[in-house]
Amino acid sequence: MAEAKVKVVTDSTCDLSRAEADSLGIVMVPLSVSFGPEVYYNGELSQDEYWEKARGPFWPKTSQPPGGAFEEVFARYVEAGYDVVCVTLLSHYSGTYGTACAAARRFGGRISVIDSGTVSAGLAWQAIAAAEAAAQGVGREEIVDLVRDVARRIRFYVALDTIENVRKGGRLARLMPIMGRLMRVFDLKIVLVMADGELSLVGAARSYEGAVERVQDDTLARAPLEKIAVFHTRAPERASAFADNLAEMAGLDRDQIRVVEGGPVLACHAGPKVLGAFLLSKPYPA
Repeated sequence: MAEAKVKVVTDSTCDLSRAEADSLGIVMVPLSVSFGPEVYYNGELSQDEYWEKARGPFWPKTSQPPGGAFEEVFARYVEAGYDVVCVTLLSHYSGTYGTACAAARRFGGRISVIDSGTVSAGLAWQAIAAAEAAAQGVGREEIVDLVRDVARRIRFYVALDTIENVRKGGRLARLMPIMGRLMRVFDLKIVLVMADGELSLVGAARSYEGAVERVQDDTLARAPLEKIAVFHTRAPERASAFADNLAEMAGLDRDQIRVVEGGPVLACHAGPKVLGAFLLSKPYPA
């Protein structure tokens, strides 16, 4: 029997546009953000509309996709003769991975669900690698190995100007006592790293500019680099300038560095003026 075609599924925290995902044949299952009784799925609010609503009176909250959303997508493609590779945002801070796994069990081993260990551009890189391999006729098991290799090489360094959204989101309860003390008592800005599926505190600086410089230094210390993406919330000019600087110092063409503004679901937990860098280290020689 011929090997099944492979369809790649991910979730909307990958921060790909609908047009980008469609051009690659990637299916995105949306998470949602709510303001009191109003619920919006990722893609239904523009960035400007999200931030206007975030001014109040309701504090934004996020929700993972219901299991039925994954099941519907999986069924559509399995019935059409596909195997499925589903790559989700990190499981440590969201139940999305577990929900996708539960839905996948209904399809008799035709679906592989992968915890990306990251979000946004890092998740997008994995989904894109999977989609490009699928387009070349690579089988599901080989695609899973490829995605896991990419995942192991991704880091995300990020500078926070405020921890108010992080505190209210409740995802970083373990880090909140020390981050709160550093920011409130010592008036320091926080630098975090996301690696291997978890966020950790890696440093602090006396100014936001100093925190961004720490992000830059930690990113370049991981050289040689295959890819860099700059992530921001409501800081487009600063993000563009940061990307220019990283390109020059890392020896990459500027058009190789994508600048990504976090969508509503991630912005809800990050808050404004977040600036960070996703990086993909080059693989070690065989």
